[in-house]
This record gives sequence, structure tokens and C-alpha cells, in this order.
Amino acid sequence: MKLAIFGGSFDPVHAEHVRYVRAAIASLGLDGVYVVPSFEAPHKHFGAAASAADRLEMCRLAFDGIPGVTVSDCELRRGGTSYTYVTCRDFAEKFPAAQRWFLVGADMLEDFFTWRQPEDILANVRLAACTRGGERPSRLAERFYERFGTHFDAVPFAGEEVSSARVRVDLAFERPVAALHPAVAEYIAARGLYRYPAIAPALALEKPERREHSYRVAVMAVARARSAKIAEWKALLAAALHDCGKYVAPSSPLLKGFLPPQKVPAPVMHQYTGAYLAQYVFGISDEEVLDAIRYHTSGRAGMTPLGKLVYLADLLEEGRSFAGIEALRELFRKDLDVCFYSALRQQTAYLRQTNKPVYPLTEQALCYEMAKKQQI
Repeated sequence: MKLAIFGGSFDPVHAEHVRYVRAAIASLGLDGVYVVPSFEAPHKHFGAAASAADRLEMCRLAFDGIPGVTVSDCELRRGGTSYTYVTCRDFAEKFPAAQRWFLVGADMLEDFFTWRQPEDILANVRLAACTRGGERPSRLAERFYERFGTHFDAVPFAGEEVSSARVRVDLAFERPVAALHPAVAEYIAARGLYRYPAIAPALALEKPERREHSYRVAVMAVARARSAKIAEWKALLAAALHDCGKYVAPSSPLLKGFLPPQKVPAPVMHQYTGAYLAQYVFGISDEEVLDAIRYHTSGRAGMTPLGKLVYLADLLEEGRSFAGIEALRELFRKDLDVCFYSALRQQTAYLRQTNKPVYPLTEQALCYEMAKKQQI
């Protein structure tokens, strides 16, 4: 008998998860696949967006009717952090005579070296990873063999570029998501999953092209949040609302009671009105989120990681284009602090070269980051 485990957060499960399982069944000749949603994944900082029970039910809906596929609640019943090596041990004990695999995506294969007790995993299952054309990536295959003394199996699968994080952003922005099984989409809508009451009314204050910008900022911020150990919901909210004050006139009733700081240049004012609207109109109470909105254009000294994330996503989202942007985007993927410092340097240099004033908070932010750099 040939069996495989397919584990993950499935937050939410989407069409490419299903297609990958079908490809693995065909490629490996599997008799069965156990889809195992995690209770709490060790790499998912600050928890999943949907509850474990909801993610389990969405998996049941997505995989319903596929021969040989069983959706298991074993990690949910165990509770706590879901470690793959524990699940694979249990799987081996339950099916000692079976040929056993653990299915991973291409991105998870890159991370496998950092998993908890990877040797223990490979003592109980063989790894199978989706690859284009069914070929093992040579560099990764060599590294894998050098570390573990065995190979992984390649599952030929040229799937679409779909990520659960991008799906969550689309749902938060109330965009249609073609990658969801209709039953899963209905379940999400009925349960109100991945929705934030503040986002739609905040976006309604923006012009269509500005809403597209806010969406791109949210996509970029959420994609980086996990690796930066920033709560995704904070990144999403701050990015989605960062420009909500852009087109609100000072005389608007929405800004009744707003007292602007002194000597704020016009291009910067909307960060302050946006933070005010987020708090007093849209009900955002988290000070870190409000702070990220409040300084997303100027920056400030001692900015939080969330603040840096939103500042940089606003500057570098895919709709932007200026000299040096690709180098900054590469830094953004690697190190937020270095990217923030480099972006501040470029911004202040550009303003001075064009004889434009540098806002004091931006100057202070640069000096602060420079001092930090010199202390290292």
C-alpha cells in the first residue's frame, strides 16, 4: 500500500492544493492521501487567520469526492504546536507496512532544512515535492542528499501561482477569488472569514486608482509579514487603511475634532488624517497599527517593524517605478532594517537634489537608523 500525508495550515485551502494532491496520486501511484490541517503551525507567527475547526471544514469541502483522500483531524485533536515529525511518527505506527510519503510544495522544500527534527521525519516517511517537469532541482537535490543521505521524490506539477496569503488579501478586499472551490467560497462568505469591517468603508473614501494602490501595498506587506515576525492582521489592516485620509478634505465632518501637527507639508498630511479616521471613524484601537498609518509617508525615529513594513510596501509596491527600486525590493525581501535605512537615504538625497524640503521626521528617522548602523 502507498500512502501520503499532505499537511499545512490550509488557510484557506485552494484549488492548487487539490490539483497537487491529484498530481501526487497519479505520479506516485498512491492508494491514499491524508490531508492534515495543522492546529498551530510552528512557522505561522501569531496564529492562523481562520480557526482550526474552520480550516478543517474547508478542507473537507475542497477534497470531498476525491477517491482515496481522507481529511484528518489528528493534529487538531492533539492540539498545541503541530510538528510534522510527531505526525509522521504516528503515521508510521498506524501504517507500518505501507510505503509512506510526506508531500511538500516547492517553497516548503527550501525550508525543510530548518524544520524541527527533519531526520526524524525522514526516518518515517519519504519526502515528495512538486517540481516543474518532474525533475529534481539539481542544486537543492545535492544539498538535500549531502545533509540527509537520501533523495526526495519529484512530483511533476506545474501549478498556478496561488498563495493562501494572497487569497486572504483578496478576500479582505472583497475581490473575487477564482482559486477557491465554490463550496469553500460559500463557507467563507457564510462564516464571514477573512473579512475586516474597517476595510471596505475606508477604501470607499479613495479613488479607484488609489484603491488599487492600497491593494498592492497590502499584498506586498502581507507577503513579507510572516518572515518578519509581524502579525499578518496588523500588516493587512495598516496597509489597507494607510491612505484612507488621502482625499478627505479638512472641512469634512469625518475629521471633526482632528488637530493637525504644526507645519505639515500637504503631501504628508494624509498620514495624520488617515490615522485619525482609522481610530475614530473605523474603530481601529491597536496603537501599533495606528502608528504605522500615522508615519507611513514620513517615517520616524524608532519606527516599529510594522511601521517599516508599511512604509516600505507603500514605497515599493509593484505599481511604483523609480531609479533604484529593484535594488530596494531585493533588500525588502532580505532585511527590513537595511531596506528602511537605504530608502530613507535615497529619499532625502532626492529631495535635496531637487531643492525640496526634507520633513523633520524623515530627517530624524535617517539619523536614528544611521546611529543604529554605526553601533553594530
